[in-house]
Amino acid sequence: MIYQSLEEAVLDLEKHGHLIRIKEEIDPDKEMAALHLRVHEAGGPALLFENVKGSSFPAVSNVFGTLERSKFLFRSTLESVQKVMEVRNDPGTALKKPWQHISAGFAATNALPLKRKLLEPVGKQQINISDLPLIKHWPEDGGAFVTLPQVYTEDPEKPGIMNANLGMYRVQLSGNDYKLNEEIGMHYQIHRGIGVHQSKAVAKGEPLKVSIFIGGPPSHTLSAVMPLPEGLSEMTFAGLLAGRRFRYSYDKEGFAVSNDADFVITGEIYPDETKPEGPFGDHLGYYSLTHEFPLMRVKNVYARENAIWPFTVVGRPPQEDTAFGAMIHELTGDAVRQEIPGVQEVHAVDAAGVHPLLFAVGKERYTPYQETKRPAELLTIANRILGTGQLSLAKYLFITAGENVTTHKEEEFLTYVLERIQLQRDLHFQTETTIDTLDYSGTGLNTGSKVIAAAYGDKIRDLCTSVPAQFERVAGIKKSRLVMPGVVALEMEEYADAQDAEALSRRLSEKGSDETAPMLILCDDAEFLSKSISNFLWAAFTRSNPSHDIHGVNETFKHKHWGCDQLIIDARRKPHHAPPLIKDEVVEKSIERFFAPGASLEGYNF
Repeated sequence: MIYQSLEEAVLDLEKHGHLIRIKEEIDPDKEMAALHLRVHEAGGPALLFENVKGSSFPAVSNVFGTLERSKFLFRSTLESVQKVMEVRNDPGTALKKPWQHISAGFAATNALPLKRKLLEPVGKQQINISDLPLIKHWPEDGGAFVTLPQVYTEDPEKPGIMNANLGMYRVQLSGNDYKLNEEIGMHYQIHRGIGVHQSKAVAKGEPLKVSIFIGGPPSHTLSAVMPLPEGLSEMTFAGLLAGRRFRYSYDKEGFAVSNDADFVITGEIYPDETKPEGPFGDHLGYYSLTHEFPLMRVKNVYARENAIWPFTVVGRPPQEDTAFGAMIHELTGDAVRQEIPGVQEVHAVDAAGVHPLLFAVGKERYTPYQETKRPAELLTIANRILGTGQLSLAKYLFITAGENVTTHKEEEFLTYVLERIQLQRDLHFQTETTIDTLDYSGTGLNTGSKVIAAAYGDKIRDLCTSVPAQFERVAGIKKSRLVMPGVVALEMEEYADAQDAEALSRRLSEKGSDETAPMLILCDDAEFLSKSISNFLWAAFTRSNPSHDIHGVNETFKHKHWGCDQLIIDARRKPHHAPPLIKDEVVEKSIERFFAPGASLEGYNF
């Protein structure tokens, strides 16, 4: 089905049993988010909140909550878009199989954005920020945020829609020092397109015009998070995926307006004008704290008739953005293989918050020239991966090569690597570099380190399947638990500084290494960390900074290269870390009313 609006998509989801209406009044202050989380965690449907306290506009969430639901929304265009992407990634495919790709040519006719004179339907009414559903998600959030914005900017040096950027950057609508209806906060990462545009505007000494589109056909929301190939604009992709050209206009003040959005907020970011933004519960499962970010002065707020406010809730994975990632993979297919020669797979591990941890499989074609098998081409590929788009935010990259190994079976992949890695040789650090802005394990905002673990060759060890005797009666270890073959969780006292981890590595070195346990995780709670692979991946890789928190049994340092016999990752909570997200128990009890007899969710076991 080709949707002209979010309302059409919502009605279609409801017609096919993918959406439930919440008719009772609900508070946007944490209640909406709590109900969304409860339903999403149970794999439930999308929710249409018809009666939002303090706003006349309804809101919808969990629209993209499962891959199946996302594919349902794009069932009319998914196949043709995949063929367009295939041709875009490898033009030779169209020459090899022209009849299979003829539909790609027809689909591409929807790619060119359509400029119109009128602002309608979104320009039907002008409202204030205070009229919107001001949704606060987590107890310590700084205010209400837009969680599914499409933030549009144009290149100040080359204005026009074909040189524009459409991205999904956090937008704070209320709270802190923002003047309601006049100012909002813009949080974006340093590598994003809007940052390039703002730098150019600053150099010219002029404000950057910004338009924030909310809602519209579901393809518009997804396009804002797509890692598109160089030269392919988000607006052209939005048209491809919608099966309908992206319609836009300019208002009388020169701001771009998406005609089919439900809401549009326009404004300007002035050079060097900032205000504190945050805190905000984020996708790593912690709060991102308060920092100075650009301030946007609001010009106009537009809304269409029957406008619906879309939102999601971010927190420890898996969340709705997990399905976003799965849908992106469906659409882009082998794009990364085309972009980085030698790559077979790259998997940003969702359980670890996506950005901190990458698993990759590549080719190792240099081996005929080696006396023994060792990573060579893999290191070249690894550096390409860490220099590519959002993959550059990773802290840990585990890479290998081999037949029948996949990154998406995470325990199997890590087992394969740990059976082969030579820890004295195969660890490669990058220090004093960039990491995810939202990651507080580093030495400062955007600042931390990376490590590449590149393993190739024949199996060199059997991994332990129970806790080795090595850890019995060792001072400092309160409890030890097996996480998975070769990985042991060691519970220690609360973190004070790195000295106790260094002392433990010395004691274990004196006792003698056990190569069947090549990875040791220092933690606050060994039972929690070993309970599931998900807990292990989340705690170990979000709570550590490689350069500061990696230690080793039998450490060596030769010709600037560090190695060890057993890798120790200190994944305890540290004083500089952001606090984890914890639900509000009072709010959790208050949303039980939606499941009571006669209520909207009666009979549902969410």
